[in-house]
Amino acid sequence: MQVLVTGGLGFIGRAVVAGLLRAGHHVRIAGRTARAQAVPPGVDFVSCDFGRDLAAADWRPRLEGIDAVVNCAGILRERGSDTYEAIHVTAPAALFEACARAGVYRIVQVSALGDPADGEFIASKHRGDARLMAMDLDWVVLRPSVVASARGSYGGTSLLRALAALPLIPLPGNGAQRLQPVALEDLVAAVLAALTRDEARRQLIELGGPAALGLREYLALWRRWLGLGPARFVPVPKPMARIGATLGEWLGRGPMGLTMWRMLDRGNLTSADAPARAQALLGFAPRALGEHLAESPSHSADRWHARLHLLAPALRGLLALTFLASGVVGLLLPPAEVQALMAPTGWSPGLIDALTWGGSLADLLLGALLLTGWRTRAVLAAMAALVLGYTLVIGLFLPSSWLDPFGGLLKNPLILLAIAIAAATAERD
Repeated sequence: MQVLVTGGLGFIGRAVVAGLLRAGHHVRIAGRTARAQAVPPGVDFVSCDFGRDLAAADWRPRLEGIDAVVNCAGILRERGSDTYEAIHVTAPAALFEACARAGVYRIVQVSALGDPADGEFIASKHRGDARLMAMDLDWVVLRPSVVASARGSYGGTSLLRALAALPLIPLPGNGAQRLQPVALEDLVAAVLAALTRDEARRQLIELGGPAALGLREYLALWRRWLGLGPARFVPVPKPMARIGATLGEWLGRGPMGLTMWRMLDRGNLTSADAPARAQALLGFAPRALGEHLAESPSHSADRWHARLHLLAPALRGLLALTFLASGVVGLLLPPAEVQALMAPTGWSPGLIDALTWGGSLADLLLGALLLTGWRTRAVLAAMAALVLGYTLVIGLFLPSSWLDPFGGLLKNPLILLAIAIAAATAERD
């Protein structure tokens, strides 16, 4: 079967592509050109943009030779033209309409379990489902609960794993919030079954583990898998947890926001008959997450990722504040003091003033850009170049600075290392 996978370079999409290849299918990924280098060998790639390809005519050429479509596209946060309405509703509806016109009838939609009242992420996902279910196609809509895997994590699951790795684990309320996690491997198996089983045709299927887990139990399960010893929990009043979620919403980055908090606090559970329906329609029912974790022991890389997940954004934030403070201090220094400090270089007063102001403004600009999250790696590279430039110029022309009792220049290699670590951990997966 020739299968087009949209969102095929994301956390779920990559696993679906791998599962399709193992099953002997031929795969074409539709994604943004900027990520084309991540396409696995032997997989076709066509460029698309869910934020802009909003008409059926945009999708029709990408369906040549295609037998079925699996839509895994989705976003946790809106940015620019990547709105919930475009990514979850309008672009998929255009794709599905193009499928109807091209005679591509088998569509598998990977949606999400939740209550639309929890936020626009879930609400838009379900509006997209409704648009598909109103069409005369052989659709299957899969709504998984929290998707987890021993082979990686993304979004909210990365955050929960990171919390489980803390020495003291903050627990909203008493940790009684209920989840029904489904293993990524079972979600992939559900996609494969949905493509071929007639029983699944035109069915909305909720996917979750066989039993609900409390948040406390879920976090303890991950901590045991990571091999980090007994879990120690610190109760956090729900109002404080909501304040943290509001702050995450305001910052506009990462999974921590009001939608995730509402979903977590309400609980993310399937209907009571969901396991029996999955068994009847897909030929299997998802297993307990603990069974999957037992089959895939953790490694040091898993502990690194869990521990660094929260430290990485904190490191970038501190680097941004350091550069902002450096820029402010540079602009506030009395010119006479700067001239006296730089006098041994023999440079003209005009050059010294230009370098001081230029360097300070560059610090301010880079610090502000890093806070916004705009092209993080490029900004960090510019920061490294600036610090290296400072170090070489001042070290060569004012060698006595290396003996500064406060270690001004001696700290720069450490700052360069911090920038390198920030760049290496900038990818949020």
